[in-house]
Amino acid sequence: MAEEIVELKGHLIDSLILPRVLDTIMSHGGCFEIQRIKVGARPEDPSFARILIAHKDRRHLEAILKAVMHHGAEPVEREEVRTAPAPRDGVFPERFYATTNLDTSIYLGGHWVPVQNPEMDSGILLSAGTRSSGSRRGPAARATARTIKMADVKKGHAIVVGDKGIRVVPIETQRAPRDFEFMISDVSTEKPKGVLIGNVARLMKEERAARRPILWVCGPAVIHSGAGPLLEKLIAAGFVQVLFAGNALAAHDIECALLGTSLGVSMREGVPTPMGHENHLRAINAMRRVGGIHQAVRQGVLRTGIMCACVRHGVDFVLAGSIRDDGPLPEVITNTVEAQRAMRRLSRKARLAIMVATLLHSVATGNMLPASTRVVSVDIQQAAVTKLVDRGSFQTIGIVTDVQPFFRELLLELGIG
Repeated sequence: MAEEIVELKGHLIDSLILPRVLDTIMSHGGCFEIQRIKVGARPEDPSFARILIAHKDRRHLEAILKAVMHHGAEPVEREEVRTAPAPRDGVFPERFYATTNLDTSIYLGGHWVPVQNPEMDSGILLSAGTRSSGSRRGPAARATARTIKMADVKKGHAIVVGDKGIRVVPIETQRAPRDFEFMISDVSTEKPKGVLIGNVARLMKEERAARRPILWVCGPAVIHSGAGPLLEKLIAAGFVQVLFAGNALAAHDIECALLGTSLGVSMREGVPTPMGHENHLRAINAMRRVGGIHQAVRQGVLRTGIMCACVRHGVDFVLAGSIRDDGPLPEVITNTVEAQRAMRRLSRKARLAIMVATLLHSVATGNMLPASTRVVSVDIQQAAVTKLVDRGSFQTIGIVTDVQPFFRELLLELGIG
């Protein structure tokens, strides 16, 4: 039997980390022996467990160790992290380590070095000052590690390979009250919306008091449902610092501001207008004629709407394009990789992201966020809300409701008239 001893530290019982580790071992055909366990007596006390893991096949044991590592299990026998050079631009070396969105460290020169900017589906890049694998010398004094996307890799980059010398810190749930501790179970249409929205408002106030940016990701349903003016109020009140959207939200917002329609439907009367299907094209054309949204606001062409409020209140926004876009608007980034980079740059400091009625942009943003960033997903479709969790953004709290009622209730909770 191939064997390995691992240790777990933290709130292992309340967070169900220990049961998950044991279940992972058994589901992979392995066996275990808990050699030592100490359970914290008080809510704030951490627990400790030492577990011997065994499997008759060394390769299967390695697979088990890799799986339990994502729950925070750390081998007692530490090994130095290993690297290999990227063979060419945009290509990771074989057996590169694929990251999660959890806080991660690498063991280098006898010390744990934190990996900057935790993000799922990335590699780990070691700084140029780090010693190469196999060297007995310690790392350079300023050795650092950070996540890197495949498209950003350059030939010769030192990329972490394998799973040795890597530590992952899981998000723990303690007995003490925490944000969203209630109802962190499966998303359901039967959850009390008022309680959830009230807690979202509380978190927003905390983020603003801490002077941290609040990130919003919104789809065109915000405009179609008539919730645009409500989002404008949130922007004016200082509860929106970053907005991610696509061409559609901006185009229909501008259509509404200039022509009073969204998708050709009158926002006042709720009925289609004659030749209204042309209105979004005319709105896009008006922006292209003056050079863009910022120019339209400065010239007085665009006086109301979400995009106008973003310009006037200094909200950073990224409009990421898609193959179906009309126009698009001048500010839309049509290169997908460049759009990702712009979104990633603006999302780094956010610790609260609110995603409303947009599945694709929500999943894209969720993939960029560390597990420590709290995510609120709002959609009328329950499947759209649960999709984020399915993709790995397990820190997501879902609110299944229509868009306009969500904004109205949120404004009431925030005391915004």
